[in-house]
Amino acid sequence: MPHATQHADVAGIAAAELETALRGGPFHVALRAAIAARGLPLQRVQHHLSRYGVKVGVTSLSYWQQGARRPQRPESLRAVRALEEILHLPEESLIRLLAESEDRSATSRTAARSYRAVVAASDILAQLLAELDVPLDGGLHTLGHHERIAVGARRELLSRESHHIVRAHREGVDRFMAVHQGDPECVPEHMTVHALENCRTGRVRAHRGTGVLVAELLFDTRLRAGDTFLFRYCVEDGTAGVSREYVRDFGTPGGQYALQVRFDENALPARCHRFTQHSPAAPRSNRQELALTGRHHSVHLVEPRVRSGVVGIAWEWE
Repeated sequence: MPHATQHADVAGIAAAELETALRGGPFHVALRAAIAARGLPLQRVQHHLSRYGVKVGVTSLSYWQQGARRPQRPESLRAVRALEEILHLPEESLIRLLAESEDRSATSRTAARSYRAVVAASDILAQLLAELDVPLDGGLHTLGHHERIAVGARRELLSRESHHIVRAHREGVDRFMAVHQGDPECVPEHMTVHALENCRTGRVRAHRGTGVLVAELLFDTRLRAGDTFLFRYCVEDGTAGVSREYVRDFGTPGGQYALQVRFDENALPARCHRFTQHSPAAPRSNRQELALTGRHHSVHLVEPRVRSGVVGIAWEWE
């Protein structure tokens, strides 16, 4: 049965190519391999997408699998997630590759961490908290959070100051676990944590490979459920090279968030912009240019009510 054997060989090759592409990308190669492995013409793919309530043209699908264009609009990202189901792919597989493609294309503009780096940092954070015998839920809801980032004369992330307003949602809360992640190649064990107001520094743990530092901030009182509390601390960093962005990942919705980035007068960026992401694996969206203020050389953003996802400010040097 030569035809059956030949068909099996072709299917096997297509499956192997798909497995390789999903593992290493890039996005357009994986998409093309997935469509080929399922034996679907683009018109059928478009039809399946319409059943998911997503409208994408055959031309766009063709451009995506050729690498001529990347999905970026919200509707396009919905289509990518639907394609993962239609083509029987692992969840987040195409989205992850799309995010990595975005990271690579932005290398000359920002030092965006890859999806793999984000996942590694999350795993290390969980390990450090487990070492300290601290639950992931610290018993506090954030009502307000103001961060001030200082970028030094060497264009390095010099320091981060955080001012928190929190409310306890269980009895006896008496500490907060502060998390800082420096830029690539930073040395977290050389960073210093300063308790500035209504707290004192307890145990500190660091992991050089991911740049993650965890510091225990001890309150002077035990909070009852419903109590509010204000505290402030600072992390002296300055251990990495050129900084190009600061991002904050929110796992759950919260209160107001404000981020201010202040630059040394001898190292001013050419351009700054804010951005958001639905998740660390998603492409960046809602880009908005930010103008430096005159005397203080700073930019800022304010989120009146935080939603789950990522918020950040990036800047470009000449």
